[in-house]
Amino acid sequence: QVQLVESGGGLVQPGGSLRLSCGASGSILKINVMGWYRQAPGKQRELVALIGSIGNTNYADSVKGRFTISRDTAKNTVYLQMNSLTPEDTAVYFCSVEGRGARSWYDREYWGQGTQVTVSS
Repeated sequence: QVQLVESGGGLVQPGGSLRLSCGASGSILKINVMGWYRQAPGKQRELVALIGSIGNTNYADSVKGRFTISRDTAKNTVYLQMNSLTPEDTAVYFCSVEGRGARSWYDREYWGQGTQVTVSS
């Protein structure tokens, strides 16, 4: 019903920057919260950042001051600007959208397939 596709991942040196994008498509009635999660090998998936419909944001302590989440509501797209990257940021990054498809009676969370971010010298 709702499909999310991430892009912008890749290999970057420590101290470098990347900008991730995630576009939502399909029969969408509304989108409330958009966000990013990440999962490193052998570790649990963790929250990176969230942004609400009015622009309010929430960040994990580990990325505050380095990452910035933003959204283009008209395009159903969420972005994650990542600066001052370190090897600890290496993970698969997943896009998440809380909203409602046109055929659904309830809000729910949708997930993308993920994009790999590798920080290494």
